[in-house]
Amino acid sequence: MIELRTPTQIEQMRPAGRFVADVITRLSEVADVGVNLLELDAVAHEMIRERGAESCYIDYHPSFGASPFGKVLCTSVNDAVLHGLPHDYTLADGDLLSVDFAASVDGWVSDSALSLVVGTPRPEDLRLIEVTDRALAAGIAAAQVGNRIGDISAAIGEVARGEGLKVNLQFGGHGVGRTMHGDPHVANDGRSGRGFKLKPGLVIAIEPWFVHTTDEIYTDADGWTIRSADGARGAHMEHTIAVTDDGPLVLTARD
Repeated sequence: MIELRTPTQIEQMRPAGRFVADVITRLSEVADVGVNLLELDAVAHEMIRERGAESCYIDYHPSFGASPFGKVLCTSVNDAVLHGLPHDYTLADGDLLSVDFAASVDGWVSDSALSLVVGTPRPEDLRLIEVTDRALAAGIAAAQVGNRIGDISAAIGEVARGEGLKVNLQFGGHGVGRTMHGDPHVANDGRSGRGFKLKPGLVIAIEPWFVHTTDEIYTDADGWTIRSADGARGAHMEHTIAVTDDGPLVLTARD
């Protein structure tokens, strides 16, 4: 069921968006060569504790997960492109890291992701991150009252296809509210003019993710981490936005 939020409720969602943005920003500052993925998870965990927030991940156990997630942060490195389960891995020079974080503050959820390179970057990785970020911006720009979900998907896909990237449609954006995942699904490619008509009060996470050379994926032995089928690296960007009469409002905007 697709739920619409009142202007008052959207204002109540702002603290969750601000908190998630602050955590993502802090993680981007901490992430560096020599930092362990478990350290990053610990940073996010401590910020949750200090804020009195609730993790959306630690007890999360959807049908595609092998068990409850058990951590508060997704850390996907190189060919790990989504749902990376933090483990005892120390970041090396040139690693492409994606962090994905969702939390609930005062009963409202926000969700956001960011990709970055630690140490010396590969030009092709920086390019992939830039394209993914541009696709996110295009998707957000299409989130206008009167448009349709397909317009968001088409805008994202147009950027990807324009760069010769294949798009996986299995995982994408989603509704956000009292829980992390809800309707509607927001695919990262599609046909404009199709799907749910966007109305004021719709709150969704838009999250393009692309891999250098493939759209095929598989699940790692940990039961969670999604990897590219051919070992190519991936990038992932995400914001939680509200559709309003004044245009899209990015609740997880980072300063």
